[in-house]
Amino acid sequence: MSGIQNGRAAQPAEMSARTGFAGNRLFRDSEHRGAATLTTALEHPDAVVYLTADRNWLAPGDREGFAFSVSAAERLGAEFGEAVLLGTDPMGRPVLAARLPAMPPADGGIAAYELRGIAEGMLVDADTEGRLAQATHLLGWHARNRFCGCCGGATVSEAAGLRRRCTACGEVIFPRIEPVTIMLVHDGAGRCILGRQPRFKPGFWSCLAGFVEAGETIEDAVRRETLEEAGIKVGAVSYLASQPWPFPGSLMIGCTALAAGTEILFDATELEDCRWFARAEVRQMFEGRHPDGLMLPGRFAIAHHLIKAFADGEV
Repeated sequence: MSGIQNGRAAQPAEMSARTGFAGNRLFRDSEHRGAATLTTALEHPDAVVYLTADRNWLAPGDREGFAFSVSAAERLGAEFGEAVLLGTDPMGRPVLAARLPAMPPADGGIAAYELRGIAEGMLVDADTEGRLAQATHLLGWHARNRFCGCCGGATVSEAAGLRRRCTACGEVIFPRIEPVTIMLVHDGAGRCILGRQPRFKPGFWSCLAGFVEAGETIEDAVRRETLEEAGIKVGAVSYLASQPWPFPGSLMIGCTALAAGTEILFDATELEDCRWFARAEVRQMFEGRHPDGLMLPGRFAIAHHLIKAFADGEV
């Protein structure tokens, strides 16, 4: 990819920080935002803007990274009224995100990239990747909440995208984060459970996962989802790591879970297949030498790190 460098540093010790979309050092200063915050940020001479159109993030062809100046974004037609202030960077520059009403002309020297492809290809540094994920989550939330759930009135963005307010009843709405448990279920004797969803590409396996439901602890969500998907009861559950997941706005909560049984009776409506894997077979998958060509999630996904901890004997 021309003009975009992979500037990733050495992997930090904390597992959560090694996942995709987690490297975001912006200072958000949410408590001190007001009516003038967005205007002040856009008027800052060094402010930068990330631009999205048609579910793609745009990159200037003559510069590194995905950041545009405010003036360049304005020329492209950025919708600043619905822009979001992501925060300020370590040098004090405001960092914003905004939508374009349409893709720029193909001959304009601007490239477009889908966020998942950016992460899978490690096309940018961890900070930029995290900013694009934050922006994807927030802009998506704003787009889905243009009307009030209480009275149906139109809502408007406030405090530089921090929240929305209903123009009819005054209800204040904040961005939602949907918690999802993702679990490495193991038997304590060198085997783990992996599953395949019908939408997975051939040969691809991953951890079990599911949304946390109302009135449920993380541990109970792990137990319920494992029982529902694999027919396996689970005993001890331990937290391992987390990952922001902006598709469209989840927090992946990575856990390990000790199985209380061995017979898998998986839900064929949820999964295409589900089975036990020995540690040696998982290592073959990581090393790209599995005899059946089976594959695992890439480094940007928390599932990769959960399964890797098992392969390395840490679980």
